[in-house]
Amino acid sequence: MKSAKIVGLGKYLPAKRLTNKDLEQMVDTSDEWIKARTGIKERRICSKGKGSSYMAYKASEIALERAGIKPKDLDLIIVATITPDTQFPSTACYLQDYLKAPNACCFDISAACAGFVYGLTTAWQFIKGGLYKKVLVVGSETLSAITDWQDRSTCVLFGDGAGAAVLVDTKKEGFMSSYLGSDGSQADILILPGGGSRQPASYETIDKRLHYMHMKGNELFRIAVRIMVQAAKKSLSQAKLKTSDVSLLIPHQANERIINAVAKRLDIPLERVYVNISRYGNMSSASSAVALCEAHEDGLIKKDNIVVLDAFGGGLVWGSCVVKWA
Repeated sequence: MKSAKIVGLGKYLPAKRLTNKDLEQMVDTSDEWIKARTGIKERRICSKGKGSSYMAYKASEIALERAGIKPKDLDLIIVATITPDTQFPSTACYLQDYLKAPNACCFDISAACAGFVYGLTTAWQFIKGGLYKKVLVVGSETLSAITDWQDRSTCVLFGDGAGAAVLVDTKKEGFMSSYLGSDGSQADILILPGGGSRQPASYETIDKRLHYMHMKGNELFRIAVRIMVQAAKKSLSQAKLKTSDVSLLIPHQANERIINAVAKRLDIPLERVYVNISRYGNMSSASSAVALCEAHEDGLIKKDNIVVLDAFGGGLVWGSCVVKWA
């Protein structure tokens, strides 16, 4: 059976750091409060005028170089993002132009924090089906552009960044399984209300601050732990594996307390769980992409290791995939 494997990873984090101390000057919060409740110490902020396609480009350059693949040889570019450069064209099309990859078809995926897992699963299926052989998958987010910097309950959580992966076909190690799910009845738990066809931009939507993220944090916390545990177990079951077989769990970096609760319920020791939330905060789809890249750069992923990505986000959507590292 044909499968897909990852042959190159890259990341890009903007140079500008926004620390908890900085936020103390902006809203009524404190460094101690933020660290205790989220585990976040700082986050990165994209330069004005750059946006998601630029960060995707910088991460993709590194991933392609490490994969030894030229942009012109790409068959498909998938960008997972909820902060596209424009409503249309897609951010993937802008990235294609940056890279000069004329032979790739391009599209975006809007699956919030689970976007990178959705993108990897989509790429794997295209490769498995024989339609494409070389695919670039990117998670890139400029969440600072849709964060309400007057709302102390949300502005402490989010940051900007991008991560990229290059997938090629294989008949050996690689993607073993994936489990994806959605529940649209819970859409209002995490939502960007304004700017779409239902509430187009107007003076009223601006006055009501509808172009910023709105989140019901307590409800999201309770659901996230349960669903992420369920998703990881289902993807492992499909691969005929147990949690004890997991070499490294890479959970979505939304909240350190969520990560710890998921690891505990899965009975996976924290030394086999990758966590970088303290440095970057929640970068939505970019979180899993950057964490995977960093874990590999840090030498935490070896050949034949079982790596599980597990994510959950607005939609509500969730996804987990199992990879036997090549």
